[in-house]
Amino acid sequence: MKYRFYPEYKDSGVAWLGEVPAHWEVRRLKFVARYQNSNVDKKSYEGQKNVRLCNYTDVYYNEKITNNMDFMVATATDAEIKSMSLKEGDVVITKDSEDPTDIGVPALVSEPLDNVVCGYHLTVLRAKNQDAARYLHRAIQSHPTRANFFVESPGTTRFGLNQDAIGGLVIPVPPIVERKKIAAFLDEKTTQNDQLIEKKTRFIELLKEKRAALITEAVAGKFDVRTGKPYAEYKDSGVEWLGEVPAHWEVKRLKNLARLNPPKSEISNTLPDMEVQFLPMEMVSEDGKVSLKETRSLSDVYHGFTYFRDGDVIMAKITPCFENGKGAIVDNLENGIGFGSTEFHVLRPASGFSSYIWYITKSIPFRKIGIMEMKGVAGQQRVPESFVSEFLVATPPHGEQTTIAAFLDEKTTQIDQLIEKTQQSIDLLKEKRAALITAAVTGKIDVRDYNERSAA
Repeated sequence: MKYRFYPEYKDSGVAWLGEVPAHWEVRRLKFVARYQNSNVDKKSYEGQKNVRLCNYTDVYYNEKITNNMDFMVATATDAEIKSMSLKEGDVVITKDSEDPTDIGVPALVSEPLDNVVCGYHLTVLRAKNQDAARYLHRAIQSHPTRANFFVESPGTTRFGLNQDAIGGLVIPVPPIVERKKIAAFLDEKTTQNDQLIEKKTRFIELLKEKRAALITEAVAGKFDVRTGKPYAEYKDSGVEWLGEVPAHWEVKRLKNLARLNPPKSEISNTLPDMEVQFLPMEMVSEDGKVSLKETRSLSDVYHGFTYFRDGDVIMAKITPCFENGKGAIVDNLENGIGFGSTEFHVLRPASGFSSYIWYITKSIPFRKIGIMEMKGVAGQQRVPESFVSEFLVATPPHGEQTTIAAFLDEKTTQIDQLIEKTQQSIDLLKEKRAALITAAVTGKIDVRDYNERSAA
C-alpha cells in the first residue's frame, strides 16, 4: 500500500525524531498528559478494600485493557483506589524490568472498567480526552519512542524509567483532528494486520498438532509407514491407552530400550580436565534444534550438571519445558561428551536407535501421561525418573524402527519448514505493523484523507 507524504516538513529539533510535518508541534509528554507511578502491590492487607489489580503482564501482553480480562484480586487503600483506579482513555506503560527492551510497553484502557486498580511497576498516563489518548498510545508504540525509553532506562540487573525520563519524552503532536484521523487509521490497519497474524498463528498450531499426531500414530503402529495403510494383523497391547499394536511388535518398558541418566562416573577416571560444550535449557528448541556455543571446564561442570554424550536423547523434565516438548538428539560434540542443565533427563538408546527413542518422547501419550505423573510444588513440577523408565513403548523390530524414524524425519522436516516459513511471515507482518505505526505518528505518511481515497 502506498501513502502520500506531507507537502512540507520541518526539523523537530530532536535527533532521534528527525523531521515532522511543518504544521505539527513537538512537545514533551508532561505537557501532553498527566502521569503517575503506581505503588499498589500484589499483597492483600487486612482492613483494605478488595480490588481487581492490573499487573505488569496484563499490560505487557495486551495492547488494550478491557473489563473482561482475568485480573488478579488484591487489596488497596481508599487513597490508592482514588489515585490509581484505571479509567477509559488511560494509557498504562511498563516502567521497569530486568530487560530494558521491555520498558515503556503501552496498553490503552479502551472501555470503562469495574474496580480495576493499576499495579506496581506500571505508570498511568492520562491525556485530555479519548482521542488524544488513542494517539498517545500509538505514539508510545513507535520506534523512536521505544528507542528513547531504552536509552533512558539505566541499570545493570534491573532497568527502569524515572519521572524525568517519562515526562521529558518528546512526542510529535499533530492538530486534534489529525490525531483522531491517525488513531482511526491505525486502529483499522493494525486490526487487519492482527487478524492475519492470528490466522497464521492458528495455522502453526494446527501444523504442530498434525506433527504430534503423525509421530504418535507412527510409533504406535497405527499405520505402516511403508504403505501408508494399516498393518495386516494387530493384537491387543494390554495397555488401555495404547490399544492394538501390529501383531509382530512387542510392548516394552522404555528402560529396556534405553539407559536413563547414565552416571558421570563412567568418565571420571578416563578424561583429563578439558573444555566441554555446555547446553543451557534456553538453547534447546521444541523442534529438536540445539545451540552448543557455550563451553565450560570439565572440572566446573562435573559436579552439579547433567552429563550426556553423542547419540543421547535429552528431554526437559520441568514444566512448562516438558509440556512444550523441549529436547533433542545430541551429536557432533567436540569431545564426544557434554554437560547441560540439571533439568534434563538423558536417555541413552541401548541399540543405538536414537531417532526412534526421540520420537517416543515427542508422542502425545508420553507428554500427556508425563504431565499427570509430575511431582513437586506448583511451578516447579518435574517428570520423575520412574515415569520415564516404566513408560510402555510399542516396539517394532530394529529394521522397522529405522524405517519409521526415517519416515518421520522426512515428514516432520517438511512440517517444520512450513512452520518456519509461516513464522517468518508473521514476523514480517509484525515489523510492517510497527513500521506503519511509526510512519503515521511521526508524520512520514499523510493519512488525513485516507477514508476518501483508495490505496494504490
